Amino acid sequence: MESHRVSVPTETLAPTGATNAYVLGREDALLVDPAGRTDELDAAVESRTVGHILVTHAHPDHVGGVAHYADACDATVWARAGRESRFERATGVAPDRTFREGTRVAGVEVVETPGHAPDHVALAADGTMLTGDLVVSEGSVVVGADEGDLRAYLTSLRRLYARNPDRLLPGHGPAIDHPRSEIERLIRHRLDREAKVLAAVRGGASALDEVLDAAYQKDLSGVRDLARSTVAAHLEKLAVEGKVEWDGELARLPGED
Repeated sequence: MESHRVSVPTETLAPTGATNAYVLGREDALLVDPAGRTDELDAAVESRTVGHILVTHAHPDHVGGVAHYADACDATVWARAGRESRFERATGVAPDRTFREGTRVAGVEVVETPGHAPDHVALAADGTMLTGDLVVSEGSVVVGADEGDLRAYLTSLRRLYARNPDRLLPGHGPAIDHPRSEIERLIRHRLDREAKVLAAVRGGASALDEVLDAAYQKDLSGVRDLARSTVAAHLEKLAVEGKVEWDGELARLPGED
């Protein structure tokens, strides 16, 4: 399927400073993640007949142009089933239709990939997959304790790996032509961080900031809040797996008084 990428400047944590919007197809085309209105995205949309709009997830840096393009294109607006209110709060638009795992929208298959966000999905188009914030080519994906779920995120990465797509089109940065190596890199990064968090607790760190400092052991100026949320998400995962006890404030090994 023909795809066209437009990099839209956004207030995003991604190092690119932009979010990728994609237009898939030409007639009854699908607009994915219209992060904002730009002249380039206007031109891409005007050169096609956009019939559908869908976002990989409802974070602010992926939805800023939904309302404009829904009106301009008179397009069908889709949202994750069960997450309609979340979508409407984020976009200001009530969805026309809903999707779930396996739904096909304009010839593209929806694949549920929660973890970065509870409503996150990827899209499969032939041998290519649009991955939103599931996979990026530089750095790592934010999975914070506020609404992220590391167990779900790792499961989503492994599902993507098993599908073995030829190419990935991420929400930030360039296309990924070696998907499995990037997926392996992200899984390894998460497991390495988890090992450091667990080692910190085993070494006597208890309060969140203690675990944070022991796990990172570097200057976190400017990103400390983000790192703290990431460590809390790791502690939540370890607690579910019975490897630590975590009450939201203090961590300890199971059975410790």
